[in-house]
Amino acid sequence: MAASSNRITLGPLVAAIDQGTSSTRFLVFNSKTAELLSHHQVEIRQSFPKEGWVEEDPREILQSVYECMERTCEKLTQLNIDISNIKAIGVTNQRETTLVWDRRTGEPLYNAIVWLDLRTQSTVERLISKTPGRNKNHLKHKTGLPISTYFSAVKLRWLLDNVPEVREAVESNRALFGTVDSWLIWCLTGGACGGVHCTDVTNASRTMLFNIHTLNWDPELCRYFGVPMEILPRVRSSSEIYGLMKSGALSGIPISGCLGDQSAALVGQMCFQDGQPVMSDHGLLTTVAYKLGRDKPACYALEGSVAIAGAVVRWLQDNLGIIGSSEELEQCAASVGTSYGCYFVPAFSGLYAPYWEPSARGIICGLTQFTNKNHVAFAALEAVCFQTREILDAMNQDSGIPLSQLQVDGGMTSNRLLMQLQADILCIPVVKPSMPETTALGAAMAAGAAEGVSVWSLRSEDLNEATCDKFEPQINPEGEQTHRTLHTPYTHCVKVCVWMCVQRASSGTPAGRKPSRSP
Repeated sequence: MAASSNRITLGPLVAAIDQGTSSTRFLVFNSKTAELLSHHQVEIRQSFPKEGWVEEDPREILQSVYECMERTCEKLTQLNIDISNIKAIGVTNQRETTLVWDRRTGEPLYNAIVWLDLRTQSTVERLISKTPGRNKNHLKHKTGLPISTYFSAVKLRWLLDNVPEVREAVESNRALFGTVDSWLIWCLTGGACGGVHCTDVTNASRTMLFNIHTLNWDPELCRYFGVPMEILPRVRSSSEIYGLMKSGALSGIPISGCLGDQSAALVGQMCFQDGQPVMSDHGLLTTVAYKLGRDKPACYALEGSVAIAGAVVRWLQDNLGIIGSSEELEQCAASVGTSYGCYFVPAFSGLYAPYWEPSARGIICGLTQFTNKNHVAFAALEAVCFQTREILDAMNQDSGIPLSQLQVDGGMTSNRLLMQLQADILCIPVVKPSMPETTALGAAMAAGAAEGVSVWSLRSEDLNEATCDKFEPQINPEGEQTHRTLHTPYTHCVKVCVWMCVQRASSGTPAGRKPSRSP
């Protein structure tokens, strides 16, 4: 794309901020072809002040966005691409991560509490104990969510209870609450000097304060968690102009798309069939998939959330030191082709769907003298596949529609062994787009399609068909039965994870429960 002749034919460009748990990226797409033209990425540091606590610095998150924007614009200029062709910016973000800041100074009042943080476990236990029948699904009819450490309301409650600066700012009407999207949009549109305090329906639906039927903050839910409604952002659709960039090389460009990362991936995968809310009976979440325009209907999704999948690679690398990179994980696992009876349940932050057991902790079992790091590497990949299998089994039961193929995206999809293993364990094809940045693409599509921008058509006849790699199951009927048999001991290991933590809790650990029988 470096030739100047190409510059004339590029047409309108749309950018996306992709702010994830471990990194921030800024990407620029051609709105006519969905081609990725340039991008830049910056890693984000996480801090772990106590066991189970996970925090990030909101200032570092914001600075990483500015750095990624600046460097991407420099790269585009080097490619002889005019950055004035960028017509809109979309935002996609790690969901549930909770921030509170001062509306007058623009300063964060505490670090961002990351979505997988477990400090609110005692708060969750207390809330559940007050519900009829100790029912963690007490609020599900409004929120689509169980009461869990995962969601923003309990993190915000912890901040109100434990951080004097937050409490004082709320009392003096200086506090603003938001997830990462709200923080970024407020800062980028002016901050303390007129910044727009908003969120979109997909991020709002992950707070436990939002009614997914009325598509508004719910006064009853806010009272339940003791959250003052005046600190909440205004809820907007996922595709409309929220405000204009107020500084930097892209000053004056509208920010016009906003989706939580999983919803953005749905749009990037072009999953546009309408859906109505379905309440799960098998441990899944009902969530807002997207609302692509102020006057457009909301579409809904069943979601199976897994706490630790790709993060297991970093754990093997940083904590155990048995691999040096994600590429090495694939090499190690491929060198043995089996876990040799080793099973790995990476419940580092409890278990999410379909179990919702925050007290569960990880386990590696089935070890023998023959087991080596390559078998553990293979077991780690199997763990990702088995977790996905449990989610899809629940989804098939809830929807009554057996899945015919699995569309995938994200960093782990570069691991071809994992993709093939996933196809074999699910016994259905796994389809991977050749352009892996579907989350950022979804945010760009929403931004480009917004009223007042309209440089990206979301009509099915106008969408470019993505080229994909397809991984077909490579097993015979006997092999299919073998994979089903392998899944059984994995589920037993999951039950052991939960049982051990119940035993530990009954011996004096805070937030304990009565011990149950051994699985």
